[in-house]
Amino acid sequence: MSSVEELRRRLRRIDGRGYKAYKEIRGSYEIGDLELHVDHVQGDPFAAPSLVRARFAQKWASIPLELFAGPVRRIALTDFLAREVAASIHRRGQRQRGSGKSGLISIDAGGQEVLERTAVVIDQERVEARLQIGLPAAGRRVLGGEAEALLCDELPRIAEEGLLWERLPRDRATRFVLGAENQERIREQLAPRGLVAFVADGSVLPRESGASDQPMGERAVRLRAPETLRVSFELANPIDSRDPESHQVSGLGIPQGVTLIVGGGYHGKSTLLRALERSVHPHVPDDGRELVVTESGAVKIRAEDGRRVEACDISSFIDDLPQGRSTERFASDDASGSTSQAANIVEALELGATTLLLDEDTSATNFMVRDARMQSLVHRDHEPITPFVDRVRELHQRLGISTVLVMGGCGDYFDVADTVIEMREYLPIDVTAKAKSVAASQPTRRQVEVRRPLAAVAGRVPIAKSLDPSRGRREVKIDAKGIDLLFFGSERIDLRGLEQLVDLSQTRAVGYAIELARERFMREGSTLAQVMDAVERTLDEEGLEVLDPFRRGERHPGNFARPRRFEIGATLNRLRTLRIDSGDG
Repeated sequence: MSSVEELRRRLRRIDGRGYKAYKEIRGSYEIGDLELHVDHVQGDPFAAPSLVRARFAQKWASIPLELFAGPVRRIALTDFLAREVAASIHRRGQRQRGSGKSGLISIDAGGQEVLERTAVVIDQERVEARLQIGLPAAGRRVLGGEAEALLCDELPRIAEEGLLWERLPRDRATRFVLGAENQERIREQLAPRGLVAFVADGSVLPRESGASDQPMGERAVRLRAPETLRVSFELANPIDSRDPESHQVSGLGIPQGVTLIVGGGYHGKSTLLRALERSVHPHVPDDGRELVVTESGAVKIRAEDGRRVEACDISSFIDDLPQGRSTERFASDDASGSTSQAANIVEALELGATTLLLDEDTSATNFMVRDARMQSLVHRDHEPITPFVDRVRELHQRLGISTVLVMGGCGDYFDVADTVIEMREYLPIDVTAKAKSVAASQPTRRQVEVRRPLAAVAGRVPIAKSLDPSRGRREVKIDAKGIDLLFFGSERIDLRGLEQLVDLSQTRAVGYAIELARERFMREGSTLAQVMDAVERTLDEEGLEVLDPFRRGERHPGNFARPRRFEIGATLNRLRTLRIDSGDG
């Protein structure tokens, strides 16, 4: 490892030369107690920034071992440290030191969710931040003096503020880590308690605006559970650091089975569902949803006109198409609202979903229900769709799949619901008994339209050769252009229907997880669920760095945040080149 004086000498030597001269500074340097590793140097000042790692040995960082004991605490602490490094960068102000991205420093820090990331790693020996830096240039000439100040002076101060325990806000760090652990402790207790989700009293569910995920301010209504649905949990850590005895939390428990969320427009139905779908991940302190917890197998389902579907058995929902066309291996490059929604359900079940989250506003109307009048006009023999209202109880009774459904316009679901929650001015009211009374006094005249029992979900076998990650001269070229847009090789994948993707680095990780699956786990006869099992097991054992297909020893792997198997599989299902083994040999 070279000294900081050597780094200074190299930068002074290349000052004024062409930008590619920066390649000479690749390597590792000691800057006081800090190790600086320059892993990748950008080709020009307008290209993607250079990749560096800033590392302290634990004898200097002195971060308490108990704060990263176990995977839950480690994920929370590294997420917190990435945010502290980002805060230090922000305090110092971003300023260009020349052309293009010159002088810009960044780290992959998250939003309101706490996610496993590659941005910071920690163990008993070291703590390391992975950053992006725009090396300074005037035009395409090296600005050696600016680079020296950036790498030798400014970056070490940022690393000290973000990684050294003596410089960190210790109380906030502890609260962040223990809060995430509390959320995961609740999640572990949901299924044994017969619940799919929990919303603590005092939670703030409304967001600041449609363009912001920050909590609404003083105008927000804090949730309070109805007594009939109130549950309590004993937590691992105090909720309030000022009260060591505050280990119990109470709030709304959403039971397994079929739950309807009803109410008038603008009273908070979709806001509650949105909180549930996002709370498959822990949330940061003061988010308002830091004690809203949904089981990890909950998947948001919606209609997606135009999505591709490949060899999916949707016959439990759509069958007997005109001209005898089968839907047991349904394929379409331009699926309708109803066929796409049916495929989304079947694909989620294939990957192990345990709860379905639906909102009538984003569902296909003809998929959800056919009322008595329409049944009288259009005979069942001429309607290929089995409405979801006629399958939702069977999903729970036969397969153990729960459903939480926002429904504001169709009372036919009262007959099949176990629990009915009315949202009134953002407060939940248990109206189950009233809904059952209404159903009894005003019986629907519609007929159940199930022709045959719910079909078992078959495991599909993806063909590795149908996936091509290459583009141009690059064997692997995968780009996340936004949370909802991924390029896999030359293929564009629209992910707007995957509403539980919450971070750009998750989307990027999804693309590389598909490549990992293609390269290592798509073997003859391996079902998609088995492939996802292998991907999850590998991420658990080897960490997110395994997603870097060019990994050679220690290096900055790129910015990844851990996605769920459901989003990985759902993205693969939307890849237009995907082919499924027909089983014909």
